[in-house]
Amino acid sequence: MTVSAATVTSAASPAMPRLVPLRPPASPVSAGTYPHITTDFVSGWHVHDEHQIEYASEGAVQVQTATARYLTPPQQAVWIPAGLPHNTILRKVRTVSLFFDRELISGMADQARVLRVEPVFREMILFGARWPIDRTCEDALAVSYFTTLAGLVERWLENESPFYLPVSEDPVVAAAMRFTDDHLGTATVERVAVAVAVSERTLRRRFATVAGMTWRTYLRRSRLIRAMALLDDPKRTVLSVAAEVGFDNAGAFARAFTDYTGQSPSRYRHSSSGHRGA
Repeated sequence: MTVSAATVTSAASPAMPRLVPLRPPASPVSAGTYPHITTDFVSGWHVHDEHQIEYASEGAVQVQTATARYLTPPQQAVWIPAGLPHNTILRKVRTVSLFFDRELISGMADQARVLRVEPVFREMILFGARWPIDRTCEDALAVSYFTTLAGLVERWLENESPFYLPVSEDPVVAAAMRFTDDHLGTATVERVAVAVAVSERTLRRRFATVAGMTWRTYLRRSRLIRAMALLDDPKRTVLSVAAEVGFDNAGAFARAFTDYTGQSPSRYRHSSSGHRGA
């Protein structure tokens, strides 16, 4: 992550984020990195003056904005535009954040986005770790390197991945989302409706209107995003992951996972192990 626990206050909502400075005053630096290793960290709502890419080489990162939640396993990274209030949750992870001055990357400043981290992207992120964002002087190699990387990021941003879930301030829909996420293995629309004290018909209509997707779509996406994070654990079998997120058999899970990610669970796990070894 980008800040220590001491530098972020517990802002209550995205409406009252804290600005967290990363560069010294009048810094000549236009881009840099911030590595972070932690077992349990919640940043609180905050913003940066710089564009950020959060990449986890181990573990998974969760980033929440006012409109969505993004879970980024090792094969993904999340783009956080400058000035966007966000709350980052880190659990047993090793991350590297890239930061770019607003002038280096134009556009794509409306919302967070999930990017697939191809091997060349991963290596460039890790190589850039030699230039911390809080350094006090600039050098020609760093300028050239981050300018090139910024150009590539603009291209990668055109092909974002749909690995996010909506959030809502509607109390019924928000409660339905929480219950669903907490009971992925057993959630049904009937059980959720009982839990949030509305009829099934009301739940379906209200959820689709507020969240922009049906409850069934939300359940499926939440299951698969959770599965992506669980597959990063080499101690878990594909079958156990499928069962934990609510699939009755490995075949149905494999088809759904492949449709969503473009890779089979086994191939995804193999790629993920390569990221851990980086």
